[in-house]
Amino acid sequence: MANERRRDPSEVMRDEMVMKGKIASILREEPRTIPEIAEALQCPAREVTLWVMALRRYGALEEIPKPKADDYYRYRLAKE
Repeated sequence: MANERRRDPSEVMRDEMVMKGKIASILREEPRTIPEIAEALQCPAREVTLWVMALRRYGALEEIPKPKADDYYRYRLAKE
């Protein structure tokens, strides 16, 4: 992915609705970190971060408290 084109954030956010379903599908299996979601989607972590933060802001995802300061947050689907 080193040679990939870095997309503008507004371009990345246009994919949010498509990616919402894909991210939800991945998180139905188990809570995951942003790097784990990015790996499962084969997308750059910086793009996944934008989608996850938007889904969190809208209440679709929630973060699980992390045990150590140096751990990544894990995300799960919010309870409806």
